[in-house]
Formats: sequence, C-alpha cells, structure tokens
Amino acid sequence: MRKIAAVILSKNEEKNIQAVIENARNSVDEIIVIDSGSTDRTVEIARQCGAKVFFRQWDNDFSAQRNFALDKTDADYILYLDADERMSDELCQEVKKIADGEELRQYSFMRKIKAFGFEYRYGIFAPDEVVRIFPRKNICWENKVHERPVCKLPKIKLHGIVKHYTYDSWQQWLDKAGQYTTIWAKDSYRKGKRASAGSAFGHGMYGFLRAYIIKLGFLDGWAGMYSSLQHLFYTLMKYWKLYELGHKK
Repeated sequence: MRKIAAVILSKNEEKNIQAVIENARNSVDEIIVIDSGSTDRTVEIARQCGAKVFFRQWDNDFSAQRNFALDKTDADYILYLDADERMSDELCQEVKKIADGEELRQYSFMRKIKAFGFEYRYGIFAPDEVVRIFPRKNICWENKVHERPVCKLPKIKLHGIVKHYTYDSWQQWLDKAGQYTTIWAKDSYRKGKRASAGSAFGHGMYGFLRAYIIKLGFLDGWAGMYSSLQHLFYTLMKYWKLYELGHKK
C-alpha cells in the first residue's frame, strides 16, 4: 500500500489551518505544512494538530514553495491543498483508494468556489477541474504565480469535490490582486514578454467579455457582474504593470 501526504502552503492562516488539517487527515497518512513566515498562531496550531511544519522564506514564487515540499516526506503520493479548501466526504474516500492502485497516475477533481458569501456557478469563478494529486517523484511545479504542475503520467478524474472558501472581503481580494499581478508582471518581463498601454486595455476588456459572456457570468446575477468587473481590473492591472516595466526600461 502506498503512502499519501497532504501538502498545505500557509501564511497567517490561523482561522483555517486546523479545519484543513482535520479535513485532510480523513484521507492521507501524513500532513506537511510549508509556512512562509506566519506572525499569527498558524504554526503553533498546525503542530498541535499533528502536522509537520517547515519554513521557507517567501520570495514571490508559489511553485518554489510547492516544490520545496517534495523532499520533506517519503510519501509515494502528494496531495496539494490550499488552507481555505475542504474536501467532500466522497472525495476523501476516493483519495484513500489511490493508495491501493498498482499504476502510477496523476489525479484531478472538481473545485467549487465560494467568494464574498456567494457560491459561483458560472463566470471566472465557475466550478473547474484541478489536478492536485501526483506521485512525489513525477511532479514539478512551474510559474511564480498561477503556478501549474508538470507531470507526464496519465490523468484520472476522481469523484467528489473540493470547496474553496476564498475572499471574505473586497480588501482581501485587492491585497492579493496587487501581490499576484506584480509577481506575474515581473516574471513575464523577465521571460521576454512585453505589453503596450493599448494591449493592456484590450486584454482587460477581453477578460471581462470572457468572464461575463463566454463563461456565462451574467447567469450569476449581480455576483457574476462584479466578479467579471474584478477580472477586468485584474487583467488590466497585470498588463499595465508589464507595460510600466518596459516603459521604465
């Protein structure tokens, strides 16, 4: 039987860390918390709950945080969870079965997002499929923000869902949007990507149309409208910061 470890990234997650650890414990053998400098009780609570806690200095690189965990356990499989995510009972049972599988695979499941007190069905926050379980020796993450896994093994989709309880307030969204767009712009500029002022506005408008029309955000009513406007602003901010970097150079 193979061993499964859950990896949780954290920074100042004292309100979430106990619940996500207790949720993950229903399906895994070991829980690893990678903390990037919490100043609240996150680390204390995680250790009290039986998790192994490791520190990695935050350097604006989400992939590096995820890759850092790979040699902190001898587990055969890694399950990645965010601190504000909770697996359904059905998904927990599905994850348990992975330990009995003979062939190495990567596994995905559906994610449902609840933001600002609303559970989205359409638009940019619509339910989506995320790949989160990998053989430890066959996974590597890339991109500093909006990181993505690189794994060449066949993929299997599990039954059940994970609920993502994100963004309690507009301020929280704005803080993260500012952080993520800055990381994206600097990383994209380093890789040779460039933008003009006009293309920044164009990308922003397309982001709104994609979220509100193409992905049917309008069916979520006012929640769909403001999430689409948020996406417009977020996308515009990404490309405007990229434009500013090139303009300053």
